[in-house]
Amino acid sequence: MTVAPPPSPLPALGVVVVAYGSADVILDCLESLVASTGVRLAIVVVDNASPDGTPDLVRRWASGAPHAPPPLPFPLLPSRGPRPLRASGESPLPEEGHGVTLIEAGGNGGFAAGVNLGLARLAAEPALDRFWILNPDSVVPPGTARALATHPAPPGGFALLGGRVLYLDDPDRIQIDGGTIDRRTGVTGNLGLGQSHRATPPPDPARVDFVTGASMVASRAFHERAGPLPEHYFLYYEEVDWALRRGGLPLLHCPEALVFHRAGTAIGSPAPGRPASPFSLYFKHRGRLRFVRRHLPLALPGAWAYSLAKAAQLALGGHRAEARAVLLGSAGRPPPPAVRARLSPEALRRLGA
Repeated sequence: MTVAPPPSPLPALGVVVVAYGSADVILDCLESLVASTGVRLAIVVVDNASPDGTPDLVRRWASGAPHAPPPLPFPLLPSRGPRPLRASGESPLPEEGHGVTLIEAGGNGGFAAGVNLGLARLAAEPALDRFWILNPDSVVPPGTARALATHPAPPGGFALLGGRVLYLDDPDRIQIDGGTIDRRTGVTGNLGLGQSHRATPPPDPARVDFVTGASMVASRAFHERAGPLPEHYFLYYEEVDWALRRGGLPLLHCPEALVFHRAGTAIGSPAPGRPASPFSLYFKHRGRLRFVRRHLPLALPGAWAYSLAKAAQLALGGHRAEARAVLLGSAGRPPPPAVRARLSPEALRRLGA
């Protein structure tokens, strides 16, 4: 009598979700992750000292408090608790199902600092060789995680893997299929921006310069080669800089990996019908000029010309606070009062303000 071999274990994927002031969105994200099928997830939530009680909310959810997500572009049934949090000395990856770990950073060191705490925890688990960085204001269909965990890699491996990010408020509209860099100014662009999801084919990975930090998967080989995300940007351009450290490892795109993103709920990033906030503009242009000085020094005149033109455009439109944020960020000066008021003392120390 022939005994059939045991079924192969499900593929595993590490997930890092960095939260700051995310109490209004984090449980929707977690509910969608734990509904993932055909995969085991090691989910690490890193809280950057949220002022709104995000860690306590996550603990209550983990202890069994119900949460019903709002209507989404895909079916999602609320999970059944409790969902015990993994202990600090315990592997973040359970033998079956999904595991959730909560790390409280104790301060707000910026997006990259939070991601790096999560990556360090996941990298200590040898069964994981892919690490998914996902924004807390995102929700994912049940098949997205498996698609990212199993997407074929070339023989030599890959650096970063992305998918299609769609606007949650307008689920047929693409936010980004992959990022591009204008090497004359350092300005980044979004492939597919505003186009119809149903009518737009996947991008050519050869056109992609970086994968958005809202949803990107790093391979273990890339993480070991490139090191942690650069933390001196605080916000924006970390993933752009990281992608340029990949050497010969390629960037990949997974067409089946859909992510629905609320876009800028915490920092006021631009969205359809909504301009960027002074907070977003300050860090966007601060990061861009830092990136240009590091990687494209010959483009500094073009980068500054863009900053001046952008500030003038905003000022002429009556957006003086936004224009000032662009100029202060580009010059690497301390943030304006409206931006300072939203930053912790530790964050201000990191910024030299």
